Amino acid sequence: MTLARPDPQWRAALLARADQPPVRPRVPLVWRSHVIGSVEADYFNPIVLPGSSIDPELLLKEQGVAGAQWRVQGEVSASLGRIAQALFEAQVGRVIQHWRNEQLAIQDGQGQQLGTVERGVVRPLGIATRAVHLVGQAPDGRYWVQQRALDKANEPGLWDTLMGGMVSAADDIDSALLRETWEEAGIRLDDLQILRRSGSVALRKPSADGDDAGYVVERIDWFRCSVPDRVQPLNQDGEVAQFRLLDRTELLEWMQRDEFTTEAALILLAALDAAP
Repeated sequence: MTLARPDPQWRAALLARADQPPVRPRVPLVWRSHVIGSVEADYFNPIVLPGSSIDPELLLKEQGVAGAQWRVQGEVSASLGRIAQALFEAQVGRVIQHWRNEQLAIQDGQGQQLGTVERGVVRPLGIATRAVHLVGQAPDGRYWVQQRALDKANEPGLWDTLMGGMVSAADDIDSALLRETWEEAGIRLDDLQILRRSGSVALRKPSADGDDAGYVVERIDWFRCSVPDRVQPLNQDGEVAQFRLLDRTELLEWMQRDEFTTEAALILLAALDAAP
């Protein structure tokens, strides 16, 4: 039997979507000697202009070696916490819609954690994030996929891998995999078979939620597993509308109609490429 193969033009378009420049020019966001993100040049104006709530010594616009940049002063977690709160109170962009009261790690170029920041501001501030996804297959080879809840702030109604979630500052990859698999699919890792780490993908693209001020910089580690017939996914956190089983041909058809998120399509494409 000839296996269904992805269309080369669609594959090229998908890879291009995953690696795009910002909608508008951005300048570095720095702390000490570290570039920790990027912002549009005037993004902070509403909170740093005279009479605003931010101490002008906390957030400085300066001329760096390569041009303009914004510098965060003080202890990075505390300072970014005050900046995030000021953006929230000023309702800058869509920060208020994405506020989660969840801290994500700020890392240097070697992956060492420098501090933490509220999840709701990582995209506007261009701060790199990490995520974990799980590709699950039934014993007959079909793929479990989930539809994102219709009221999710980002990409509502699109389809995703069996599980996909961000790695919080309190997590490492393994603990995030365990927690997110339970929250999104109601599955304990001990109930899965042949669970293994399979690779990673990278995203660099404007936010998919229509917020032109946002930029995604993310590394996603993905795992694959076999889901026994006795195990049925059941969402626990209200962020999944439904689960479906798709065979390879159906999965490719849905992917090539762009019914999946960019990151899920990248991961599933890699899984299909690696399938025997």
